[in-house]
Amino acid sequence: MPPRFRDIVEEARLSARALLDYSEGFFNPTVRLGVTGLSRAGKTVFITALVHGLTRGGRFPVFEAYASGRIARAYLAPQPDDAVPRFAYENHVRTLVEERRWPSSTTDISELRLVIEYQRQNGADRKLTLDIVDYPGEWLLDLPLLNKSYEQWSADSLALSREPLRAKLAAPWHAHLTTLKPEAKADEQAALTAARLFTDYLRACRDERFAMSLLPPGRFLMPGNLADTPALTFAPLDVPVDESAPDGSLWAMMRRRYESYKDVVVRPFFRDHFARLDRQIVLADALAAFNAGPEALHDLEAALAGILDCFRIGRSTIVSALFRPRIDRILFAATKADHLHHQSHDRLEAVLRRIVAKAAERAEYAGADIDVVALAAVRATREAQVQRGRDRLPSILGTPAPGEVANGEMLDGETEVATFPGDLPDNPEELFNGGFRGLSRSDAEAADYRFLRFRPPKLEHNGDAEPALPHIRLDRALQFLIGDKLQ
Repeated sequence: MPPRFRDIVEEARLSARALLDYSEGFFNPTVRLGVTGLSRAGKTVFITALVHGLTRGGRFPVFEAYASGRIARAYLAPQPDDAVPRFAYENHVRTLVEERRWPSSTTDISELRLVIEYQRQNGADRKLTLDIVDYPGEWLLDLPLLNKSYEQWSADSLALSREPLRAKLAAPWHAHLTTLKPEAKADEQAALTAARLFTDYLRACRDERFAMSLLPPGRFLMPGNLADTPALTFAPLDVPVDESAPDGSLWAMMRRRYESYKDVVVRPFFRDHFARLDRQIVLADALAAFNAGPEALHDLEAALAGILDCFRIGRSTIVSALFRPRIDRILFAATKADHLHHQSHDRLEAVLRRIVAKAAERAEYAGADIDVVALAAVRATREAQVQRGRDRLPSILGTPAPGEVANGEMLDGETEVATFPGDLPDNPEELFNGGFRGLSRSDAEAADYRFLRFRPPKLEHNGDAEPALPHIRLDRALQFLIGDKLQ
């Protein structure tokens, strides 16, 4: 099917689905909230804490409708889409509260429906249905592939892999690449080896020492039921951007599988899920980038810019809701703010605001509302003052996860420790100018920032009721994302 005609068909499908969604929500308004973020950003914890707080009596002083008592109750409703797995909320709460472990990372799409009964400011009783769609941020980074040929993607991927820090990680793949002749006859074993080495390179980039974020194609690192299929058995080749692949060649085979990846993975995700979102929160683990070093911070900046470019944004109107759904509010959240003293929370927020500044300007020009917040959906630490010589350092106190190392000692997961992770600079540009050392170029003792992984907090139970989950600025996120819908 010619690309232009295929695009017309896709738009027709999206319009038909938008019309159906609009008619279903005419008398019972529905907001589809997308929750995404790159690996280990805390998507599962965010959704669990949000639902737990609304249904079990959380503390949300900044969330106006909740704080003023206009929300009568919130409860979970049956799964809205039969073909999408349900977000395992109950299991995640049990893991957090009873086992004091963080839930497993998001590896696939899932959904949860929350109904909020509330009173409008004029006194009328209403219901808002909130459909929360959880999906890996790595899938979002695949959307630009829809507008790239195999040759363009190969050129971009190779250029990125040849940057100094990545080149070391890509060395085995690069070595194999030199043995391949793109115009030679298609060779299944050569393709399998290339795909495996390319995937190994992507996996190495994601290691916490390097914390790279720009790692498409996303399904290479989380293949699911597509593992070992031809749609995931391809890799970049060093080929000219403006030439065609000879029939029956390795180049032609790689190109065909790349196009299959877009048809089997990327387009269905865009059509069935992504294009239907109304609101979006993008979670980012900026602290992992501080741990790794300046290269990881610049990589995160590029990844978040690419993510924002994917969104179909603009002011939501009746016409857009009927025929061309748009995301009209996007919140970027720097997670794990509890790993810093509160004196650095605004600085963490300023760093994320600097990261998304250029992309946010374009979104705001299109009529979308953009905001940035530093938060911790579940606060794992407390604050303390630690005496070091004559100085008292603003520190945090918590229980590091088993295997974490502090002051040269491996911790058992039961011992509470106080740590000073380092102060973020007042001016974010100091970080972007490369003025700090990370794990990618030095050992842990020499790194300027070192953030431990903490276990969830130990909570006090009061009777049979589940305890509230402590948080930092989760209520501010709720106010921005759905506060206007509850007026």
